[in-house]
Amino acid sequence: MSCSLIGVDFTSAPTRRKPITVARGTLAGAVLRLDRVDACTSFPAFEAVLAEPGPWAGAFDFPFGLPRVFVDAMGLGANCAEISAAVHARCAARMDFRALVDAWGHGLPHRTTDRALGPGLNSTSPLQTRYVPVGFMWFEGLQRLLAAGLSLPGLYRGDDQRQAFEGYPGALAHALIGRRSYKNSAEPDRLIARKDLVDALEQGRATAAYAGAPRLKLSHAMRDALVADASGDRLDAVLCLVQAAWAQAQPGQGLPPGLDPVEGWILGAR
Repeated sequence: MSCSLIGVDFTSAPTRRKPITVARGTLAGAVLRLDRVDACTSFPAFEAVLAEPGPWAGAFDFPFGLPRVFVDAMGLGANCAEISAAVHARCAARMDFRALVDAWGHGLPHRTTDRALGPGLNSTSPLQTRYVPVGFMWFEGLQRLLAAGLSLPGLYRGDDQRQAFEGYPGALAHALIGRRSYKNSAEPDRLIARKDLVDALEQGRATAAYAGAPRLKLSHAMRDALVADASGDRLDAVLCLVQAAWAQAQPGQGLPPGLDPVEGWILGAR
């Protein structure tokens, strides 16, 4: 029996030059076939993807939760839906969310899951709205998952035929090629790193770090496109796709029992 999946490399301000990238695939047994990679150049285009009827599951590269210390201090709620509603009631735009975090004045704490990705690897705090604006990604992304009525296992009960998980492509990339950089450059070393990442996925080596992860199957043209994309966005979407596929074969869909409904959990965190 096959399962339809997506992996999403998200941006808080999609454009033609920097779209939301959606990798689509089909899982059959231990093989994940990459069907195509789409570019959503606007939020309405992304929302149309979320509205597609199930059954499908997807991993999204943005945080689903905020650090509990911040949420409790600000009295934002007890789960991701309450928190999103409370923040958007206070903040009309994402720059207002930055002002809210700045006014709190206690730095940029991490969630438990941000620190549980393995030795030498942390994800960025969801309160970071500068440099890598992960906070803006939370602000723009989570509200759209909730508005679309998706289920966020362990966090929010919506349409169980459309399930969303928090992915983190950097964790899987780190497991496969270590600290080598593969993004944001056409230089030979990064092109080789992208090639090595795709090789590892095709050879099924992801299962060494993510037990039960499938082997990726793709056409020569798709392979060339992933390697040639200097931004790394297509490859990040595919890495999220692999994480979504991995979750389908895991007890509890790869989520720990009793996860914190305020902070959420990244697929594959320990």
